Amino acid sequence: MSGGEVAGILVAVFWAILVSFLAVALARLAQTLKATTKLVADVTDQAVPLLAEASTAVRSAQTQIERVDAIASDVQEVTSNASALSTTVASTFGGPLVKVAAFGYGVRRAVSGRKDDMPAKEPRRTVIVGRTVSRREKRNLRGKRD
Repeated sequence: MSGGEVAGILVAVFWAILVSFLAVALARLAQTLKATTKLVADVTDQAVPLLAEASTAVRSAQTQIERVDAIASDVQEVTSNASALSTTVASTFGGPLVKVAAFGYGVRRAVSGRKDDMPAKEPRRTVIVGRTVSRREKRNLRGKRD
């Protein structure tokens, strides 16, 4: 055998090995494509019912939102009516009630001030650093700063 024939055989062997590797790679690629096609078909079969359920849920949510919107507008109307009623009651009864309360307070003060048989109230006392001080002394202490 000549050198050219040996080189031709070597090239043919390497070519056969390369073709067999490529055939194995193509066979695996075909298996991967089949698995991917099956996976896509399964996902499609499961996605269609899920999309239908999601569409139903969105429609239901839209209905509930419309109901809540109607309730909110009713609550806003009730709130404005209550505010108007409160303003009306306050303006109608508020002024006279304040005047009656002030008059009653003044009468009580006038009546309680005229009773001579009641003992005079003792002034309130405050404890400052362990000793008791009346209000008058407390005012005097405030004026004296060290």
